[in-house]
Amino acid sequence: MEQTGKKKKRVLVYYKDFISSIGGGRFLPLLFIAELQKTCEVTLALNVVSDLEPVAKTTGIPLDCSRLKIVQVMPDREFLRKLDFIIPFFRVRQLKKLSRDADVCISAANMIDFGKPAHHFVFILSQFGDNAFTDYFRHAPPKKGLALFKRKLRTFVAENFLRPLLGVRSPRKIIADPREHIYPTSRYVSDVIRGYYGPFNGTVFYPPTIFETTLKDVERFPLQVNYLGRISQEKCIEDIVLIVEQARKLSGLDFTLKIAGNLVESPYVDRLKQNVAEKPWIQLLGAAYGEDKERFLLSGTFAIHAERDEAFGIVITEYLKAGCIPIVPDEGGTGEIVDSPALTYHTNDDAVRILVRLYQDKAFREEQLAHCMERAGMFSLRAYMESQRRLLEGILAEKEEK
Repeated sequence: MEQTGKKKKRVLVYYKDFISSIGGGRFLPLLFIAELQKTCEVTLALNVVSDLEPVAKTTGIPLDCSRLKIVQVMPDREFLRKLDFIIPFFRVRQLKKLSRDADVCISAANMIDFGKPAHHFVFILSQFGDNAFTDYFRHAPPKKGLALFKRKLRTFVAENFLRPLLGVRSPRKIIADPREHIYPTSRYVSDVIRGYYGPFNGTVFYPPTIFETTLKDVERFPLQVNYLGRISQEKCIEDIVLIVEQARKLSGLDFTLKIAGNLVESPYVDRLKQNVAEKPWIQLLGAAYGEDKERFLLSGTFAIHAERDEAFGIVITEYLKAGCIPIVPDEGGTGEIVDSPALTYHTNDDAVRILVRLYQDKAFREEQLAHCMERAGMFSLRAYMESQRRLLEGILAEKEEK
């Protein structure tokens, strides 16, 4: 990304905020900014402004906050903010003003209207398009009768009257514009977008997976199955419990299941706790970060993932890097990461058979572990940084050509 002797390009990066706890999606804008700052003037547009220095320190990402211009693009008043979440009039107006002085515009939070062609990185699939798109990728039952009529009416009014009046293009119109560039997080996401919205100008770009192992003294338990992630309904943790329980019955082996995740009080968490209380072979460990997270991952031999509409699945790369053999559904982005039909399942019964075979068949287990370690190398931080460097160089060079 060398630009010696040339005027620095001005890059506008949009993201939501850094107020909530650091998660996988937040590393992409931080790493982008750190790389772009080497040769460009960077403006960061946030829904809500926050201090990035503690974030940079916590993540270890070398941001120069003194050279970073940060602008808030959502209104302060709560009422106006709620309206802006429905149709981002205020955000778009601010971003269009900022984009006038920008050579390159990048959104790290799905599509947003900059008023000029830009680069849009898929952030959260459930917030990607309208409610109908969310139902589509989650295979929700189709709306019927009055509910369908209301949805179509709302969409018609928004697309044909409200958005044109406010000067805000919808996600659908941004996706359909060949001048815009969309970056899905996996081939699965690319296929879902294309299946619903039709052809678009897109390039798959896997998100950063910064977890690396450093500990050498962690004992690995041969019958331990791990789950790491959000403790929520969509993660289908009950299915993981059923798979391990059936594997115990089928094999007579004392498989254990350890679940690490933030136990935020909710009816779902209460139900899970009741279920676990009756099964001493399951442990709820709560949130795991830093060294605790690394020790947890290294102590397991297997891992099971059950969410079928996972856009990518950063945790799967963490299982691979920690030497856990992950068993994943045959739908969603997780299968792309593992890239082994022998470790993907269609039904819970399939997953049970895979888990039991992995333990009982040593040759099969060693073959799959070797494959997983090879895949882990493809998702190393070094590999990601090289991929990011090439991508950003291409984006900046593309602007030069134009």
